Amino acid sequence: MASVDELILRATKEIVVKFIETGRVGPAGFQETFKSVYQTIGQTVKVSEDTSEQEGDTIS
Repeated sequence: MASVDELILRATKEIVVKFIETGRVGPAGFQETFKSVYQTIGQTVKVSEDTSEQEGDTIS
């Protein structure tokens, strides 16, 4: 299985590509948009992982 970082990168790429295809992001805004989407997905995944670990600890 791919690492979590790789999965975050893939998801970010797919989202930003869709933004480009729909005209919501152009070359000038690419860097800022990519960074923002990457950070948002990363934070969401980390919160989800932390929640999963805490639930696993209480169930044990």
